[in-house]
Amino acid sequence: MADVTLRDVARVSGCSVATVSRVLAGTRPVGAETARRVREAAEALGYRPNHAARALRSRSTGTVGLVLPQITNPFYPALVRELTHALHADGRAVLLADCDDDPAAEAEYIADLLGRQVDALLVIPAHEERSRDAVTAAAARVPLVLMDRGCGPAVADSVAVDNTAGMALVLGHLAAAGRRRVCFLGATGTASAAAERRAAYAAGAAALDPGAPDRVALGDFSVEWGRAAVDEVWQTRPDALVCANDLIAIGALQRLQQLGVDVPGEVAVTGFDDIPMAALSAPGITTVRQPVAELAAEAARLLGRRLAGGEEGSPRQAIRLAPELVVRESSVVRTAGTAGGTVPAPGGAASLLVEQVPPHVRTAPAGGRPAPT
Repeated sequence: MADVTLRDVARVSGCSVATVSRVLAGTRPVGAETARRVREAAEALGYRPNHAARALRSRSTGTVGLVLPQITNPFYPALVRELTHALHADGRAVLLADCDDDPAAEAEYIADLLGRQVDALLVIPAHEERSRDAVTAAAARVPLVLMDRGCGPAVADSVAVDNTAGMALVLGHLAAAGRRRVCFLGATGTASAAAERRAAYAAGAAALDPGAPDRVALGDFSVEWGRAAVDEVWQTRPDALVCANDLIAIGALQRLQQLGVDVPGEVAVTGFDDIPMAALSAPGITTVRQPVAELAAEAARLLGRRLAGGEEGSPRQAIRLAPELVVRESSVVRTAGTAGGTVPAPGGAASLLVEQVPPHVRTAPAGGRPAPT
């Protein structure tokens, strides 16, 4: 069966080819009744747009390239899902590349996506410094938004969780629980999420114990490092392990259980991101929940504004979104007044307590100071 064309849709709907094109492309307003007839005819005939031909006419492919550092990190599939939905709602498809934490591979993927004429790029940089050249060059060619991590001031628009606020929620919770000998298990890095969370810990932990800011062990964002980190720090007998992400926290929890350590009786464990495994662990892990849907929506909004052309020459924007603290059994000592080892939530629910920073979106030129919230 031959492919259905615009002429076929025009014949069945009783409209001109130009009108059918306007309805299906959404380029100009058309009367409701006319639009209905065109869409019903297109559906009845099984019409599918020829994206290659449309790209030649409009010089737009309707595609966005997404470059990730490592898809095996459980945080990223959830983010990809939300991004795909948000961009699809805007009529755009996603081309995905996983650079496996290699800045050289990342640069190759960015070049390949540009060669495929993507309209824009979303990048979670593998490295703050080594990713900068490729990202900066790409941002000069197409709209580009950095997500979750940065790679220097004013390189591109960016959107991420407020890591400082998230760490403040964790430390406040541990302080309220009477924890003082806290220790940070993080990842190396000069900027982005790794450094922001480490710096926020150092700034806030001194209020619990003057020696706490120096109790830091750095590796990478992995379960394996979480296990190894426990062996590195356990001789200091911390009463709380503040982990820079949930994978580290899961590894730390596994090693503590192998050592026969009571969690949370002897030591509390907290994470960051709220990946599904955090709730499935035994005990469940207290963690900072990232607003994944909002991250995706903000990224799509930033790209949409740049693609619309109204932001030409405007300052880069740095968006930071409010996190939530999800309190589970890994940080709360079970008492007669709690069920399942968790703090009762308002309204009588005992399985989960969510503490939230007052909702805010802080916007500032990249590299500048955030606007008051």
